[in-house]
Amino acid sequence: MKRCTEAYSSTMAETSSPLSNKTRVSIVGSGLIGRSWAMLFASAGFEVCMFDVDKSQLEQAKTAVLGQLKDLESQGLLRGALSVQQQYDSIVTTSSLADCVKGAVHVQECVPETVDMKRKVFTQLDSLADDQVILCSSSSAIVPSKFTEHLKHRTKCLVAHPINPPFYCRLVELVPAPWTDLEAVQTTRDLMTSIGQAPITLKKEITGFIQPRIQHAILAECCRLVQDEVISVADVETAVIEGLAPRYAFMGPFETCHLNANGLKDYFDRFGQTIYDVQKSFNVPHPMQGAKAEEAEREVTQWVPLEALPQRRQWRDRRLAALAKLKNELDNSSK
Repeated sequence: MKRCTEAYSSTMAETSSPLSNKTRVSIVGSGLIGRSWAMLFASAGFEVCMFDVDKSQLEQAKTAVLGQLKDLESQGLLRGALSVQQQYDSIVTTSSLADCVKGAVHVQECVPETVDMKRKVFTQLDSLADDQVILCSSSSAIVPSKFTEHLKHRTKCLVAHPINPPFYCRLVELVPAPWTDLEAVQTTRDLMTSIGQAPITLKKEITGFIQPRIQHAILAECCRLVQDEVISVADVETAVIEGLAPRYAFMGPFETCHLNANGLKDYFDRFGQTIYDVQKSFNVPHPMQGAKAEEAEREVTQWVPLEALPQRRQWRDRRLAALAKLKNELDNSSK
């Protein structure tokens, strides 16, 4: 099984190319996710065109990108063989969607998360795209069949959902619609691997995709335990940080079980009934709202006040960066 960090370290040297040999990628939307995609493609030697209807937003995006690239360089985490200036220069902006899409081999949509907005943008992209370009949405929850069914190029449309922040969380969920061409999915998977991301492919559409479903399942049980007054919010955080998280940073749930017994089958033979008994105790989750939600909010804000959220996000990102660097070093040392 090739780990995400292995995919990164083994492909970046192969795919980074001189600026004169770049291939054009289009980013539709210049918010946080759009900027992240632009940086990822630029780091691998692609020519990137980023579109937004708001020219001032594009200027702010370019400024933010340069600052992030310099910050990555200072931490020793700049991807690819190109310098900060080369990567920055390879990202151009436009407020013309037609200019953005022209000549692109891949389009990555990054607009707000509503079906109407996705449908509107994909209708426009469909009218501008040729028969070869692949149209991907960064949707985090909306399945592609909800906004691509009516399109001429619908066989070239799918979701490529990144995990925030994409530079440190390399997972990309590829979600095809029932009519998406399998070759388009494989081409997108190869592209994501080539820029150092770790793609997974869903065999069919499902509400919430994969990573959010796993995250929401854990969150649902955490909320139930707090609501039933089994444990405090702070101790739930400790249980995850000091229990699940260290192992899950390097292996998934199946390998965790595999290593905790004489293989996965032995694990389920030995602990299957216990697992089932615990699962039977899971109640249908209730919305976290009202007095319990307010109590949880008070507890969380004791250690992270609302006014400190921007600084805490920076704290999170720097630790994710350090973890990404550590994982690269460990994977490279084992080769």
